[in-house]
Amino acid sequence: MGPTLDRATAEQRREAALAVEDLPAVLALGGAILPSVEVDWEYGRLTGAYLIDLGSARTSQILGITDLLRKGIRHEGEAGSG
Repeated sequence: MGPTLDRATAEQRREAALAVEDLPAVLALGGAILPSVEVDWEYGRLTGAYLIDLGSARTSQILGITDLLRKGIRHEGEAGSG
């Protein structure tokens, strides 16, 4: 990556790094695990666009995340209607 692209994508790199720290931490608070979240740094170096790879997870882990999301959506709906 050249210096111009490096400067132009600095914020994207920071955001991507924070996202892969934050998502597993928040999921863990809800008792859910996504074991292999990572930034695709190679793709980012080549294109300037940093993608988050959610990786592979067991069915039970995905069902736990889905349940957690469902509960959050329901809670948001209840809070908005009151």
